[in-house]
Amino acid sequence: MASEADGPAGRRVPLLDAARAEELAADEGIPDYLAGLSIFRILLNNPGAAAAVNGMLHRLLWKGSLDARLRELVIMRIAWTRASVYEWTQHWSVARGLGVEEADLLAVRDGPSSERFGPLERAVLTATDETLADGRISEATWTECAGHLGPGELVELVVAIGNWNMVAQLLSSLDVPLEDGVEPWPPDSRTPTTEGGTGDG
Repeated sequence: MASEADGPAGRRVPLLDAARAEELAADEGIPDYLAGLSIFRILLNNPGAAAAVNGMLHRLLWKGSLDARLRELVIMRIAWTRASVYEWTQHWSVARGLGVEEADLLAVRDGPSSERFGPLERAVLTATDETLADGRISEATWTECAGHLGPGELVELVVAIGNWNMVAQLLSSLDVPLEDGVEPWPPDSRTPTTEGGTGDG
């Protein structure tokens, strides 16, 4: 069991020292580049749970069938709606690295109503909003999504929404901090609770 000596006190669970996190991560097959992130320095207080989260992330991010741009729009919508600064900030970098346009990411703040998006994006973002609000995608929205996505992609969409909503929840409950030197809420520090934000979460 980790002790307060492993990292700064005052957190709900310790933020493990980077070297200790890498050691525990190696035992679980978690890559070094993830072990250094705050989320895994917290999760590795329970290496088995950290490995389970890593397994899902690895599968969805690197071996998924859902279009990467659509996936990142879903994640960013969840981050905005749940007011998850860590998820928004991390996936801003991920999405931009994948070539997702900044304007698309900013449009996620307005959700499915944004004129930036076409029918597929609107359907997927509506599915995301419905899941977050009601725990289920409506029949009308499912039919719309099914007009653009195959059965495997539809399953992955549901799994992706559930996964990154879970991540947003654990980030909040475990009080995971941003990494040192990382600026929150790129690109302009606007948050969901500032004037003009969604007010959700």
